[in-house]
Amino acid sequence: MKDLTETGSRPENALAYAAENARNKTRNFFKFMGPAFVVSVAYIDPGNFAANISGGSHFGYSLLWVILLSNLMAIFLQIMSAKLGIATGRSLPEMCREAFPKSANWFFYILAAAAAMATTLAEFVGGALGFHLLFGIPLVWSAFLTVAVTFGIIYLQKYGQKTVEKVIAGLIAVVCAAYAVELFLAKPDWGQVVMHTLVPSIPNGRATLVAVSMMGATVMPHVIYLHSQLVQFRNPGEDRKRHLLMEKIDIAVAMNIAFVVNASMVVVSAAVFYGRGVAVDSIELAHRSLEPLLGPLSGGTFGAALLASGFSSSSVGAMAGESIMDGFVGFKLPLSARRLITMLPGFAVIISGVNPMDALVLSQAGLSFALPAAIVPMLIITGKEKYMGEFVNKRWVRVLGAIIASAIILFNAALLHFTFSGGI
Repeated sequence: MKDLTETGSRPENALAYAAENARNKTRNFFKFMGPAFVVSVAYIDPGNFAANISGGSHFGYSLLWVILLSNLMAIFLQIMSAKLGIATGRSLPEMCREAFPKSANWFFYILAAAAAMATTLAEFVGGALGFHLLFGIPLVWSAFLTVAVTFGIIYLQKYGQKTVEKVIAGLIAVVCAAYAVELFLAKPDWGQVVMHTLVPSIPNGRATLVAVSMMGATVMPHVIYLHSQLVQFRNPGEDRKRHLLMEKIDIAVAMNIAFVVNASMVVVSAAVFYGRGVAVDSIELAHRSLEPLLGPLSGGTFGAALLASGFSSSSVGAMAGESIMDGFVGFKLPLSARRLITMLPGFAVIISGVNPMDALVLSQAGLSFALPAAIVPMLIITGKEKYMGEFVNKRWVRVLGAIIASAIILFNAALLHFTFSGGI
């Protein structure tokens, strides 16, 4: 038996080795974290603010289960997108160019580009409203500031994708911190929160419309395209199965943070507005109402959350626009031109004086048209072995994907109907 005092056998050497091993594992774990955090921004964008605040103020905690169900479906679809990127080494738009005829790809391209513009419109509105509510800056000048900040964030791509991910993660942290403060100030009924998160209920017919709005506005087509590209940066060229496992963890963490933020929006709105009989139908009214009810800290944190959400989500929308233009038809434009094309509609809407809430509603309706063109091709490609190899979807995954896609498309069709019939 060797003496523990021999070189390499001392207890302190064993402890040092264990500590170094733990550090390496931690570094390796965080090396894969990031793409899903960029994607999760789309699930806490200004459109979600509007829908969740409306749901909580009108129906209390009753519709929290909608947030949970939406999140579970979104997790499935983002895993499918990440798996496609890891298995093929290409993005969803690039795979569509290989798998489908040119005419179909032009159709996909037009819808996807319109979706990227529509979502960026909503996010520009959020960023501009954030400046306006927090600092009192007129909306037109707020739009110029939002353009500048968005370009600044995307410009950081020249320093690597990881840099952009860190900035966006920081903005998400601002939203999370703001809603942690709001929850503390609102003092919700946690028993009701748990019950309505787990037990579905629809209080009345109007609640059905709001539930459809909340769910229909959750899954965004542009991040389904984008996620398959973002994972390329971390494709280690070695164990793709391990890469997929780590990305699933990334998705689980990021999307559940988004779930908590969305649920917090409903909970705060229910505790503050519903309990006092205040029906809120706009982001501006929510901001104005929070301050006298909970104090100036609440109004300030709400404005900061909206501003951070608008910055991060408009940047992600512009990034998705670049991926879409490159992928489907190989449409080449200078990088700055691609970013401007994606952002200009949102900027134009704000400076034209259109009501911001009307712009949000119409942009969500536009996204509903484009959603099937992202989900259906992705499920077709991930279900074919010639593209996915060993990563091809199993039968039960294909069935589950068809159910989820059908449900989301149905919800979005209902959202379109209610929007244009005046039901929402």
